[in-house]
Amino acid sequence: MEKVDYIIVGCGLAGISFCEQLKANNKTFVVYDDKSQLSSTVAGGLYNPVVLKRFTAVWKSEEQLALALPMYKAIEEELHVKIDYKVPVYRKFASLEEQNDWFAASDKPRLSSYLSTKLIPNTNSFLNANYGFGEVLGTGRLDVATLINAYKKDLKSKNRLKEEAFLYENLVTNLEGVQYNNISAKHIVFCEGFGYKKNIYFDNFPLVATKGELLKIHAPLLKIDYVVKGPVFIIPLQDDIYYVGATYNSKDTTPGVTEEAKMSLLEKLDTMINTSFTVVDQRAGIRPTVKDRRPLVGLHPINNNMYVLNGLGTRGVMIAPYIAKKLYAFIEEGAALDPEIDIRRFKVFKNK
Repeated sequence: MEKVDYIIVGCGLAGISFCEQLKANNKTFVVYDDKSQLSSTVAGGLYNPVVLKRFTAVWKSEEQLALALPMYKAIEEELHVKIDYKVPVYRKFASLEEQNDWFAASDKPRLSSYLSTKLIPNTNSFLNANYGFGEVLGTGRLDVATLINAYKKDLKSKNRLKEEAFLYENLVTNLEGVQYNNISAKHIVFCEGFGYKKNIYFDNFPLVATKGELLKIHAPLLKIDYVVKGPVFIIPLQDDIYYVGATYNSKDTTPGVTEEAKMSLLEKLDTMINTSFTVVDQRAGIRPTVKDRRPLVGLHPINNNMYVLNGLGTRGVMIAPYIAKKLYAFIEEGAALDPEIDIRRFKVFKNK
């Protein structure tokens, strides 16, 4: 029987962030991941502290970035990979009214450090932006796919990764912890994203499955090295390749890409650029979102060694390290969870 401090189920952004907490505190662990959940790997990977539709600050944005950016930097150094790209985000203005709203928002205390007060004129003849742009400060793009692949490779080299489906019926709980096959652990943390649908312990999650699709295009004449936010995001990668996305569909939870999403993205993109391009890829993933737009973190109402870290929604790059730290402090230090993220805020998870 192998003994560890933790079993983690899921190796997306939530699982990796919790692993980092365990490593920092010299805890032993093993991770189960069967590659079934793709929401992290198909994400655009932007970190942006501003809700650009309404010009409001993202919830806990300062606290989230203060934890996330050092964590990703540390992973880069440890694994010798490049994952964090500092890329400006330009909000395309559709009218003079939007310009005025932007400058009014830039005076607000929580936004003044993020919204530049300089109007950026459009100098790119292949972009449609007659009213120019506003720049969001402190933004970037995380190469999530590279992060996950490199992290799993490292875990595997250290015999910490089990690349297999987690069979819930094989999990045994007791007063001392949990046992799964030949592994005994003090705690188990489920970081499964939409995979929660198969989890018999947390299958009553108040989660909404929101499908997201994005395109990858080749636009050789566009030549932008910043993100443009209009009806869709245009995210530069390299070699004239760009992500275009993303869609939000709560009615379709099938894993495959759809022609409907592709056409919707292309129609919106057509209002933003006026140059030829080729669609080279289309990807889809299911995001686990919560109706109150806050993550789900906490202890199972009956099993005292079983925890959940889920509901990252569309901002997992920023929020995952923050809630991972909160959960670790809750488990190991007895710190209280913020009621906004505690699963007990929902009636179904009230302690019995």
